[in-house]
Amino acid sequence: MTEIVVRPLAQSDHADWRRLWTDYLTFYETKLPEEVYAVTWKRLFTPGEFEPKGFIATLDGKAVGLTHYLYHRSGWSEKNNCYLQDLFADPDVRGKGIGAALIEAVKQEAGKIGVKNVYWMTHETNTTARKLYDHVARRTGFIEYDLL
Repeated sequence: MTEIVVRPLAQSDHADWRRLWTDYLTFYETKLPEEVYAVTWKRLFTPGEFEPKGFIATLDGKAVGLTHYLYHRSGWSEKNNCYLQDLFADPDVRGKGIGAALIEAVKQEAGKIGVKNVYWMTHETNTTARKLYDHVARRTGFIEYDLL
């Protein structure tokens, strides 16, 4: 029997985190400089209401997925919102519930502090992930724009 375990990132997860995050960035055809890896890892363990946080998922003891999320203020609510920034499951284990378990972990963690709005984005071509997202969440219809 396979067991998915989702838990907060620990300092001892650095090698697995780096491997999974690199694979996630590769999926989106992105490379980041070493300095960004270092500062992101540091921020994941920096106390603070608005610092990013993370979970790692293991399947039978092997790290197979990760998520980063952060809280931010909103002009529409007294409570913060939670932005699920990065979500990745190793391609070898997709379809086994890793992504859903990571999303649920973020939802549960946000709920502990009264946050009700957990949201994320994905690329329109990410059809595999969108099947999961369409199952566990509602699509809002908003279109993203950025100034980069």
